[in-house]
Amino acid sequence: MVWLPADHRLLGDHGHQMPFLLLGDKYARAVKVGAQAQPVMFPLADAEQIDELLAMVDGVMLTGSPSNVHPSHFHEEVADPSLPLDPDRDLLTLALVKACVHQGVPLLGICRGFQEINVALGGALYQRVHQVPGMNDHREPKSAPPDEQYAPRHAIRIAEGSAFAEWAQATTAQVNSLHGQGIARLAEGLEPLAWAPDGLIEAFAVKGARTFAYAMQWHPEWRCWDTPFYAAIFEAFGRACRQRRSLRLQASDLARSQPG
Repeated sequence: MVWLPADHRLLGDHGHQMPFLLLGDKYARAVKVGAQAQPVMFPLADAEQIDELLAMVDGVMLTGSPSNVHPSHFHEEVADPSLPLDPDRDLLTLALVKACVHQGVPLLGICRGFQEINVALGGALYQRVHQVPGMNDHREPKSAPPDEQYAPRHAIRIAEGSAFAEWAQATTAQVNSLHGQGIARLAEGLEPLAWAPDGLIEAFAVKGARTFAYAMQWHPEWRCWDTPFYAAIFEAFGRACRQRRSLRLQASDLARSQPG
């Protein structure tokens, strides 16, 4: 089972909004089909429950989202009040990242999840990449249909000998691009493994991780089964999750076999 934390959104018509907990189908489907694992949600989970809930799962995937990490977590004011935030998700996921790294739980971060891992471990973000001198506009065409939004947008350069080079079977690849924010300062505990043409970090690994602990700024979940590079990422994540499941079951069997 793979834990996918939910987004918190207000939805409704005619001026009447109610809180909803949301998970995008494409993320759950990529876990189910690509990683061959069961996606699960824990509605209203909070940071105090992380250890209890991690003991029940084989991995964690931090998804992308329309919302951004609140910039107060990297000591900045909100640059654009019109952009959505999700402070409830921040409270859970920033603590969850640290717990996964500490406990050796397989961890995959995508887009917002990529940014969450960086911020949780002490990094900072550009709030508006397109306004940073020398940087490109990495946002998707909002009015385009999904197939066009998620189409390959630019090349990435991949670190030779890295897991990403193995998954891509190359040191370059074409990826989609649907983000307005990006890494301004990489956390010390992270190793950059892929870069956009403008130098923006596109992928990293957690240094010294005991298991799968990778994240990327692009969206490999989008029809991952149609792109060998994306499929390989989820296959590797699934293998790591099954390894953890095997260890959890062994520990459980051992505990039951102990007398009294």
